[in-house]
Amino acid sequence: MTLPFLAVACVLLAFANGANDNSKGVATLVGSGLSRFRPALAWATVATFGGSLAAVGLATTLLERFSGKGLVDAALVANADYATAVALGAGLTVLVATHVGMPISTTHAMVGALVGAGWAAGSAVSLGRLGTSFVMPLLVSPLLAAAAAMLCYPVLHRFREVLGIEADTCLCIGNEVIEVVPAGSPSTLLLRAAEVSVAVGATIECRNRYHGRVLGIEAGEAVNWLHWLSAGTVSFARGLNDTPKIAALMLVVPRFDASVSLAIVGTAIAAGGLLRSKRVADTMSQRITAMNHGQGCTANLLTSLIVIGASRFGMPVSTTHVSCGALFGIGTVTKQAHWGMIGTILMAWVTTLPLGAALAAVSYRILHPS
Repeated sequence: MTLPFLAVACVLLAFANGANDNSKGVATLVGSGLSRFRPALAWATVATFGGSLAAVGLATTLLERFSGKGLVDAALVANADYATAVALGAGLTVLVATHVGMPISTTHAMVGALVGAGWAAGSAVSLGRLGTSFVMPLLVSPLLAAAAAMLCYPVLHRFREVLGIEADTCLCIGNEVIEVVPAGSPSTLLLRAAEVSVAVGATIECRNRYHGRVLGIEAGEAVNWLHWLSAGTVSFARGLNDTPKIAALMLVVPRFDASVSLAIVGTAIAAGGLLRSKRVADTMSQRITAMNHGQGCTANLLTSLIVIGASRFGMPVSTTHVSCGALFGIGTVTKQAHWGMIGTILMAWVTTLPLGAALAAVSYRILHPS
């Protein structure tokens, strides 16, 4: 029964990963008002699954790293009870965070679980490898993303102004534009909204948009398409980086090869995203910082570059940490960051590793009492 239980535990972990992570790539689409949640989630699911399939050829280094090789005793790596405990510890940690709407790192939870289950099994843990191969990339990546956003966004903002692309905000009822004001003038729209007669059931929105032409291309449409593309790229990068980490645990089962494991995990990730991602999506899109299309697109482009580059070189960065770091940086520059929520998210990150370690250790003791 141990090997089938391992497969079920890995599917649970993959489902939890999808529930907590799938919406992160497209959160900026929702937060900037470019898309409703369901169309954005559908795009995220397709792009993430594409990244999962691409991991077969592009992220094989992560398959080995997240099996525990070099971190714990070699004999323990091939133990199904150990792999099952890691999957359960990390999966339960991510499910708890998802339930309360906190965007945490599955990678971080797995690192804690690898260590916790190893200690429970009486294995020595290579602290040097833990620090250099796991902890350092996890710590550095959000700082890098925040710094990159703080440096790049002002440059891109200035470049937009040089090109003559202007930003404004419109008061819209359904598809009808009622009033247009320069971006950053919400009080004018509030006064105008109070004067408008609205039928029952009509939708009133304030929408940010760009207008102007560059090389004959309408800037607003170009930014919108680029924003959708960047969101898909982040989702693809997430599938590429996260799928092999979970699939590595399944390789303890002899009948599964790498391709089969990656396909199973990718499918479970997609299911988790479709069924349980709304709470984390609300946190990522609304509660970290206010944003417009350009800011959201900038955050996505930086996230995808960092995560894809890390996946290619086998560095276990967290898409959550990188995407949140980019939003932290954008919010800092625009002075619209919600620091209370950011502090709460950082506390959730701090507790992820010890909680994953504790739950994995308990799981191992239950599975392997002697």
